Amino acid sequence: MAGLLNGKVVVVTGAGGGIGRDIALAMAAEGASVVVNDLGASLTGVGADQGPAQKVVDEIKALDGKAVASTESVAGWESAQKIVATAVDTFGRIDCVVNNAGILRDRFFFNMSIEEWKTVLDVHLNGSFFMARAAAPHFKTENTGSLVNMTSTSALIGNYGQANYMAAKLGIAGLSRSVALDMAKFNVRSNCIAPFAWSRMISSIPTETPDQVERVNRLKTMETAKIAPLAVYLASDLAKEVTGQIFGVRANEIFLFSQPRPVRSVHNAQGWTPERIAQQAIPAMRAQFTPLERSQDVFSWDPI
Repeated sequence: MAGLLNGKVVVVTGAGGGIGRDIALAMAAEGASVVVNDLGASLTGVGADQGPAQKVVDEIKALDGKAVASTESVAGWESAQKIVATAVDTFGRIDCVVNNAGILRDRFFFNMSIEEWKTVLDVHLNGSFFMARAAAPHFKTENTGSLVNMTSTSALIGNYGQANYMAAKLGIAGLSRSVALDMAKFNVRSNCIAPFAWSRMISSIPTETPDQVERVNRLKTMETAKIAPLAVYLASDLAKEVTGQIFGVRANEIFLFSQPRPVRSVHNAQGWTPERIAQQAIPAMRAQFTPLERSQDVFSWDPI
């Protein structure tokens, strides 16, 4: 049966469960050969277990799909190279990398340790760079390729107690944009998805207040499988002219996010002093200030 991804080879990181698993299954269902990468670590990045990745591979093969497991870490340059090499050595090429692997070390900024900061950036931001950089020479040789990078509305909008995660995920948006610009002449695309879904990554959200309980109940209605169709589309030739964009998926809703552009300007022919800025510039721009909102403040309606 013809599929959108017949003949393509896709690496999905963090694919042992949740969003990554559903993306891997969907890629395989559309004919892709899939490298199911998962270190098998805990939510906080501790430990390793070969089981989750192999279990998803077994699921794919049971449905007559093609897949191989990888348990290397995305957070190291050499191990990321090995993940890409697994795709090339096993299936002969690589066409898409889905940078989905991630961990959480949530803590309010004023209490966050250096280790908590570095570990989250290593997996999310450095891992996305290492994987993209490892695939880049193959993409250039083939004159085609696609990167699907997972960002978050926690970064694009805001959230409490996630300085490390927000910095990493907003960094991924910048990285994705840069790759899109640098690789466009090689027909390589790079896009972001900000997923809304109940998964292990957000199952640690506290439920100590009525507001928190309501938020978690809303999140539980959003299935991880709803993210997969957009990831498949972005990996396919149907999206050959789509690059440098940031999308969101929440249940049956798909969003296109704006990216920073000037929203207001002020001019003073005499030049600015701190006093003139206080008296003229800030009052003129204040109505366009971005409020201190969190993701749930902006997406305040129930999933559709």
